[in-house]
Amino acid sequence: MKKFKINSGNLILLAAFAAGFSILVTASTVADRNADTVSSAPVIVNTATETATAYNTVVGEVTVPMAASTDVKASVVSLSTESETKVSPKTAYSVVEYEAPVTMYTSDTVNVRAGAGTDYDKVGKLRWGNQLQVTGETDNGWYEVIYDGITAFIKGDYMVRDLPGTPYVFVGDSRTVQMQMAVGSSDKAYIAKVGEGYSWFKNTALSQIPAYAGNGTTMIINFGVNDLGNVSKYISLINSNIDAWTEAGITVYYAAVTPVGDCTTVSNAQIESFNSRMQSELDPRIKWLDGYSYLTQTGFSTADGLHYNKDTYRSLYSYYMSVIDSEI
Repeated sequence: MKKFKINSGNLILLAAFAAGFSILVTASTVADRNADTVSSAPVIVNTATETATAYNTVVGEVTVPMAASTDVKASVVSLSTESETKVSPKTAYSVVEYEAPVTMYTSDTVNVRAGAGTDYDKVGKLRWGNQLQVTGETDNGWYEVIYDGITAFIKGDYMVRDLPGTPYVFVGDSRTVQMQMAVGSSDKAYIAKVGEGYSWFKNTALSQIPAYAGNGTTMIINFGVNDLGNVSKYISLINSNIDAWTEAGITVYYAAVTPVGDCTTVSNAQIESFNSRMQSELDPRIKWLDGYSYLTQTGFSTADGLHYNKDTYRSLYSYYMSVIDSEI
């Protein structure tokens, strides 16, 4: 091995130079390797403890391996390749403010949001018929409203200037009364009375319908179990009112009389005959809800043979809603 003479006073300087040269080479190599990568991520400096490359050094006439006598701490530079988290921009919109607030109503259950778009946070929820002060409208079809003391936004499809008709109006006898008890009435109205039939429908219920049903209302009528012999009268009365209901924006369904259990006053054969005539002779604009077939197939529970338990009423109501929703 070729030997170089150096005095011992320069040994420390030489060792420092060797360590510094190693760090520069390492950083330069990393930088060259990443020259084609464009990243806005910060450069992260990791300090690693590494033993410097051994260089043979001579002190006097004695060869001394540097690594055996000196530990050098090297800082290794690495570039982070992690991507920054990207935040999608929110829907852009502009608002035309009204000169004075306008009173409007929600026409369905609807979310209230912090901005005019479904990508903004929800700040609340309103049901059908809530009255609001509207202060403006956006260029993308939303209304600016005052909600719980703050400015918020509701999609324009769910706001109307006049109090809308109740979404669902049920008209019927004791079975309708008991359905109300089972499912509630947050967005529904019930015009019903225990033990009634055709005469009560004609003389009392008909006059009450306009107070609840209007544009956008779905009305479900269910009479007959108490007076199956009045089938012709029911058909005539309903058909004579369908023009007015349709012009008012009401969608009308007739719900088939549903089956009975062990009942002494009426039989399922009589119910089937009633339902058959109603379905075939009602005006075509009146839609049919075949709850009879539904309960016959799925089963029902009744204590007195005529009325059901709450679970059966809830199941029947869900069937009604599934049919109605599928036809919207």
